[in-house]
Amino acid sequence: MQGIRVMAGSAQSRAERGREKAPKQKSSQPAPRPPRQGPTNEAQMAAAAALARLEQKQSRAWGPTSQDSIRNQVRKELQAEATISGSPQAPGTNVVSEPREEGSAHLAVPGVYFTCPLTGATLRKDQRDARIKEAILAHFSTDPVAASIMKIHTFNKDRDRVKLGVDTIAKYLDNIHLHPEEEKYRKIKLQNKVFQERINCLEGTHEFFEAIGFQKVLLPIQDQEDPEEFYVLSETTLAQPQSLERHKEQLLAAEPVRAKLDRQRRVFQPSPLASQFELPGDFFNLTAEEIKREQRLRSDAVERLSVLRTKAMREKEEQRGLRKYTYTLLRVRLPDGCLLQGTFYARERLGAVYGFVREALQSDWLPFELLASGGQKLSEDENLALNECGLVPSALLTFSWDMAVLEDIKAAGVEPDAILKPELLSAIEKLS
Repeated sequence: MQGIRVMAGSAQSRAERGREKAPKQKSSQPAPRPPRQGPTNEAQMAAAAALARLEQKQSRAWGPTSQDSIRNQVRKELQAEATISGSPQAPGTNVVSEPREEGSAHLAVPGVYFTCPLTGATLRKDQRDARIKEAILAHFSTDPVAASIMKIHTFNKDRDRVKLGVDTIAKYLDNIHLHPEEEKYRKIKLQNKVFQERINCLEGTHEFFEAIGFQKVLLPIQDQEDPEEFYVLSETTLAQPQSLERHKEQLLAAEPVRAKLDRQRRVFQPSPLASQFELPGDFFNLTAEEIKREQRLRSDAVERLSVLRTKAMREKEEQRGLRKYTYTLLRVRLPDGCLLQGTFYARERLGAVYGFVREALQSDWLPFELLASGGQKLSEDENLALNECGLVPSALLTFSWDMAVLEDIKAAGVEPDAILKPELLSAIEKLS
């Protein structure tokens, strides 16, 4: 036992001497890393094009292993996009920031604009009604009949009251057409109860009567001291009964003049920012504060809807949420990575989106598909509203040719043209 203690003691002494002889390491701070550089524009364009190809391939009927591989790769690239932009999001989602004021930098679209169908002028949302009315009034100098019909249908907002008045006017004109020899049908008493309740209350009706050939005349009334005012059809107009019939049909078939939504079509270069949307306040029926509150409660709402609501209740609440949006901004990523962007009403039909894309294609006769986030094909029912498909207030779609048709074309030795029309590619922009 004593020999064992001696050996242990000598081993301990050697270890202590070794620690004394070992050179002391110099304490130094690690060198600072150089700042990380973001990817170049060329690298971003290449990554976006690769992502478009992967999403297009994802729609094909491959086995589970290939699908999983593609999903993983797409997820990685989407996460890389989020890292570059500094705002990581769940893969496959579109990033919608809270609404910004019109004119702010980096907006995906400056606002919601419209086109006047009479003048072609571009109008802001708050200018629509006033500028449409101005255009209709200006049209009286060139075509008073058409202008008065537009005024009746556009200036009066109660559609039921307009229909009743228009039907009554049509009845007056029918009586004249069916009984041209009877003088009583060619006169309309302005103080008549029916005229006052159904016609006099509508803007544009007096202009219509005067434009089609009626004249205001004071006529004596039997057993009454004072004359009363009548519309009396002129002899010249009476001699042309076909014109009255034509004007009646125009009046019955007319619709309110509405400003047309300007698609604001734009084409962008491939970009990793394709799924990020900075929308102006025009796109929302909510105030900015309500939007912020909705974003804060979004994660809680998902759990609440999935746990505490029945399916019917969830669907009803979801539809109520979709009605918060009036417009939606859609981007379509093409096979080459380029982006086609347009503005739509939230309640427009899917068919409008397909038509918008087809108008931009060089080979507009080739069938194609549009894929939602995750590679799911949009519904084949083109009458579905965009908000019913969840494509509000913005969405990134992926364009895909019908592969069977495309392979048949290539087998015939024909190469399809460039995807977009040359005039669109000549105005291509950089997404920022």
